[in-house]
Amino acid sequence: MEKKIGFIGLGNMGIPMAKNLIEAGYHLQVYNRTKSKAAELGKSSVTICPSPAAAAEGRSIVITMLAEDEVLTNAVLGDDGFLKNFPKGGLHISMSTISPETARLLAKKHEGAGSHYLAAPVFGRPEAAAAKKLWICTSGNADAKARAKPILEALSQGIFDFGEDPGGANVVKIAGNFMIMASLEIMAEAFTLAEKNGLDRFKVAEFFGSTLFNAPVFQNYGKLIAKKQYQPVGFKSKLGYKDARLAFKLSQQSESPMPVATAVHNRLLTAVAKGWGDTDWAEGIGRGVCEDAGL
Repeated sequence: MEKKIGFIGLGNMGIPMAKNLIEAGYHLQVYNRTKSKAAELGKSSVTICPSPAAAAEGRSIVITMLAEDEVLTNAVLGDDGFLKNFPKGGLHISMSTISPETARLLAKKHEGAGSHYLAAPVFGRPEAAAAKKLWICTSGNADAKARAKPILEALSQGIFDFGEDPGGANVVKIAGNFMIMASLEIMAEAFTLAEKNGLDRFKVAEFFGSTLFNAPVFQNYGKLIAKKQYQPVGFKSKLGYKDARLAFKLSQQSESPMPVATAVHNRLLTAVAKGWGDTDWAEGIGRGVCEDAGL
């Protein structure tokens, strides 16, 4: 088993994922634009690197957890990108939410360089990442999946295969994030409706979360939205807006009308425009619904 790997991207999700890999016995060569974030990992089993290329140097497996397509593309293909010195047969495991187009582009670039690309986006908030409770979707060639399996198992409670198309797993991820943001909107609207009619919105959330909508999204996010308690921030509104843009673009490319996606896209755009981009996306949506209702 390969126990020395590169890890690029130490955000709210990357930090707990990296900690779990260290706990599982891996040595990480890490790169993050804000270098102070690496201090959260301690010095044991970590080498802090000045660039993506340095994080991949001498390593046959590199994980990226970078939220923006452009940032990820630059980390792979830019002046300090790691593809130029990535060894033949190397494996890039891409675990963030990006467009299927970018996934396919990177897979093609890796193939041309003699290395491999595996899409492995994750579902779960930072607390789920810390508890090794992520759900991981994969797409790419079978050998890459087999090679990545021990690493992904150290991070997750389940791995689901969506075929060989490198963009497939990212379609699932975009669809899933759309379903989450739509759920946030309907919960915020329902609980606000209850509050405006004199009911305890938290009691209403508890009822729905334990009966008709007995699922983690409604239970966990339902509590946040019902209580209007949005700290600590797990997933920022500006990243939710980025994912809403990805869903909207994919719906247009696919000629698949998604009127609900348009509504949540506009809700998150409004949140960003109001300066709430760094708030949790549950707040960006929930606060917007409350304000619209005069609360």
